[in-house]
Amino acid sequence: MTALLSRSASALALALALAFPAAHADVPAPVNPTYPGTIVLNVDATNLSQQIFRMRMSIPVKPGPLTLLYPQWLPANHGPNGPITQLAGLKFTANGKPVEWTRDPVHVYAFHVNVPEGAATLEAEYQYLSPLDATQGRNTMTDDILGVQWISTTLYPAGYVARGVTVQANLKLPTGWQYATALETENRQGDDIRFKPSDLETLVDSPLFAGRYYKQFDLDPGGKVPVRLNVFADTPESLEAKPEQIEPHRKLVQQAYKLFGSYHYDHYDFLFALSDEFGGIGREHHQSSENGVKPGYFTDWSKSEAGRDLLPHEYTHSWDGKFRRPAGQNVPNFNVPMQNELLYVYEGQTQYWGNVLAARSGLVSIAGARDALAATAARYDSVAGRAWRSVQDTVYDPIMNARRPLGWANWQRSEDYYSEGQLIWLDVDTRLREMSNDKRSLNDFARAFYSINDGSHLPAFYTFEDVVATLNKIQPYDWASFLRSKLDGHGPGAPLDGLARAGWKLVYTETPTDLVKGADDRTKATDLSYSLGFTVGADGAIRGLVWDGVAFRAGLAANSSIVAVNNRVYKPELLKKAITEAKDGKPIQLLVKKGNVLRTVSLDYRGGLRYPRLERIPGTKDRLEAIFSALK
Repeated sequence: MTALLSRSASALALALALAFPAAHADVPAPVNPTYPGTIVLNVDATNLSQQIFRMRMSIPVKPGPLTLLYPQWLPANHGPNGPITQLAGLKFTANGKPVEWTRDPVHVYAFHVNVPEGAATLEAEYQYLSPLDATQGRNTMTDDILGVQWISTTLYPAGYVARGVTVQANLKLPTGWQYATALETENRQGDDIRFKPSDLETLVDSPLFAGRYYKQFDLDPGGKVPVRLNVFADTPESLEAKPEQIEPHRKLVQQAYKLFGSYHYDHYDFLFALSDEFGGIGREHHQSSENGVKPGYFTDWSKSEAGRDLLPHEYTHSWDGKFRRPAGQNVPNFNVPMQNELLYVYEGQTQYWGNVLAARSGLVSIAGARDALAATAARYDSVAGRAWRSVQDTVYDPIMNARRPLGWANWQRSEDYYSEGQLIWLDVDTRLREMSNDKRSLNDFARAFYSINDGSHLPAFYTFEDVVATLNKIQPYDWASFLRSKLDGHGPGAPLDGLARAGWKLVYTETPTDLVKGADDRTKATDLSYSLGFTVGADGAIRGLVWDGVAFRAGLAANSSIVAVNNRVYKPELLKKAITEAKDGKPIQLLVKKGNVLRTVSLDYRGGLRYPRLERIPGTKDRLEAIFSALK
C-alpha cells in the first residue's frame, strides 16, 4: 500500500511539473558590482514622420552565455510597466555574423544569447516604436518636440548592479534642433551629440527633451549650482514668458532651499513641454523632471493657475523620492521588483509640499491653494471605496493596474496615496503646530529629514520607523499609531481633522470656485459629482460616476451618454438649470444612450448645485495662512 501511494505521489508530482514548469533559472541575479567595459548606445531620433527611435548598441562581451534585459520596473512609475511591446527589430551580430537570441519563457524582458568564440563585442540593433496614438501610450515624438527616455531605448546585461554598468550614449537629432538634459554633454558636432559616460542608473534618470522651438530661463542667477527651466513648444509664440511670470519660478527654488535646507544635484533642469501633441507628463528625476502641459502656460497665464503646482511637485521629488527613498525601492537594477509600502511619503508628502511650495512661491495664490485643498477634501470625502479599501492598499495600484482607466474608480479606488496622503500630512502639520503652540511644524520635519548629506547624490533610504523617529524628535507623540490609523482606516469620510485644526471646514455652495470653473474649461466637462454624482463631457458622455450616488441609484454607468434633458437636446447649461429647478420639485428626466439602446431615466434629487469650497471656522486660528505663506 505504501509503495502504491508513493508511485501515485510520484505520478502526481510529474503531472504537476509538466503542467506548471518551474521558473526559468537562466536569468542571472544582479550580484556583480561592475560590468567590465563600457557599453556604447547610439540613438537616432530623426524619424519624426513615423515616430521611430532607432538604436545601435555595442556591448563588450566574452564568449559564452549572456542574458540582456529590457527594463521592466520603471522608477517614478512605481510598477513593472516597461514598454516592451514597443521594442522591435531586435538583432545581434558578432564579428559581422548573426547571433540568434531567445526570449526567456518566464522572464519575458530577458533575452538569452550565446556569444561565439573570438568575439569581444556584441552588436545590437533594434527600434523603439513610440506610440502613434493614445491607445498605445503617451506620445513622445511630434514634428516639433521629442522626448528620449533612455530606459525605453536601453538593453543591459543581467547579473549586474545598475550603478556598476557604464554606458556612453550618443544621440542624433533632427536638423537644427536644441535639447536639454541632466546628462553631461561631452561634445556636439552638428546634430550629433556625444554624452559623457555614466552609470546606467544615472543615464536612465536623465531623460532628454529636444525641439524645434526652445528657450531656457535661469531660475537661480548667481546660485551655487544652476537651476534651469528648459521650455519646448509647438510654436515660438508659446515660449514668450514675461519677467513677472518667471519670477515665481525663481522664488520656487529659494523656497525649496529654505524648506529642505539642502540640495542634491550638480545642476537641476526642468524639462518643460508646452504642446497640444506631445504627451502630457509629470515625472521626477534626481537632477531633472519631465513636465508636459498645454501650450497656454505663459500666454494664458491668468487661466492656468490650477495647473501651476506641477513644477513644484516634481521639483520636491529631488528631495523626496529621489534623494530620500523608501527602503523598498532599494533595488539593484530595473528588473528586480520594487516595494511601494511608503508611497504615501514618497508621493503623498510630495503632493503636500508641491501645493504648499506653489503657494509660497506665488505660482498659485493662497486663495487658489485653498480652493485646490477644498477640491481634494471633497473628492476624498465622497470616495465610497474607502469603506472597503484603505489608502495604504492603494500603494499597490501602479503594480496591479499599470495606471489603466477604471470603470468604477470611486468604488475601486486608484492611487489615492497621492492626495489622500496630502490630507494626512496636513493633519500631521497642523497637529505639530497645535501641540507646540505653533513653534514647530512639518517645516521642521522637512529640514531634519531631507537636509542630511547636503550635496550628496547617493540616495538615503528610510523606513516607516525612520519617519516616526524624526517626527518624535520634532514633537513627542505616538506618531506610529497615528499614521497607522490614518493609513489603515476606512472612514467614514476623508481624513479632514487637519483641515479643522487649520481653522477651516469643507462646505458646498451653488457657485463653483475659480478652480472648478478652470478645471471644467480645461477638461471640456461639467463636474456634478456632489449633486447628481457624475461628471459629464461636452458631448454628453458620463464620466467618474460616484458609487451609490444619485445617478448610480438610477442605474447609470460610465459607458452611457446623455442625449436630452427634460426632452431638450443635451447642453451643460440645460442640465445645470434642471438641477436648480428640481429644488422646487420639478423632475430631472434624462434620455440616455448606451450602445444602441435609448432609455429615459428619472433622477430623484432636490439638493441643487453643489460645489466644494473652504469656509473659516469662527474663533479659530488660521493655520492655512501660515502654511501657505512664504518662508522668510
